[in-house]
Amino acid sequence: MKSTNYQLDKDYLNHKVFKRLREYSKFYDQLGFGVMGFITTSTGSMVNIDTYVYSSMQGTMDSMWSTLRKGQIGDAYALLRKFYDSTIINIYTNLIIEDNFNIEDPSTFKNPTIDGWLKGGKQLPEYRIVSQYVKDSTKLKPITDLLARDSRYKGVRDRCNDHTHYNFYRHVLLNDGQIYQERIISLNNFLHDLDQIFIQHFVYLFYLNGHYLMASDYTDYMDVGMTPPDGCQYWVAPYVQTVFDKYVKPKRADLAKELVNSTSMELIL
Repeated sequence: MKSTNYQLDKDYLNHKVFKRLREYSKFYDQLGFGVMGFITTSTGSMVNIDTYVYSSMQGTMDSMWSTLRKGQIGDAYALLRKFYDSTIINIYTNLIIEDNFNIEDPSTFKNPTIDGWLKGGKQLPEYRIVSQYVKDSTKLKPITDLLARDSRYKGVRDRCNDHTHYNFYRHVLLNDGQIYQERIISLNNFLHDLDQIFIQHFVYLFYLNGHYLMASDYTDYMDVGMTPPDGCQYWVAPYVQTVFDKYVKPKRADLAKELVNSTSMELIL
């Protein structure tokens, strides 16, 4: 059995993709904890169902990190495609709940699609239908229109599919960590694609659920019996603002501006 990854030199192992994956992993860990207290309507769950969705995404980030450390870029791309799909599914489930919930209609208190999915008795629609539902949403139209201004997301999907299905022989070679190839270009592409998927999820999610941006200060004050400062319910969690500043604003200023203009939360542009 082969054991030496001779091509994984210093430039490869020190590539910034590894740090980014750690940062995104930490983001989803914090996000999962941060949304735990927001009860998901139309379900019987006492905990926000997105809590475990985000901890799962955290796990996918960690899996991509470990896979890339072995030089298996193709497998990492398969996981990246999974991450892409999971972000769209996350937006879809939130949309389905919001689109069908009516506080005055008790029949909407338990959404059959989401309830069946949670209990394991019903699958969600296939990805094509889920994706189209998100694209067709009038609630998300300003964001979707900006995302559709160019073909970058088609490029992301194509690269994910090329690696997943071995559409070209070079993708076979890139998944063998002991075959020498120019891998830095592939890592650069992977990092670009990772960022684009993350940014899309970040903007869609907080555009739809602005309260997910919320810092813990309000509940922290309430928990100790103190009156929260005026307006602190609009404060943004520091980890959210940090990621917004580092990756969303510099890479997609158009999406950042639209997001800031759409929320009552004090997200700083």
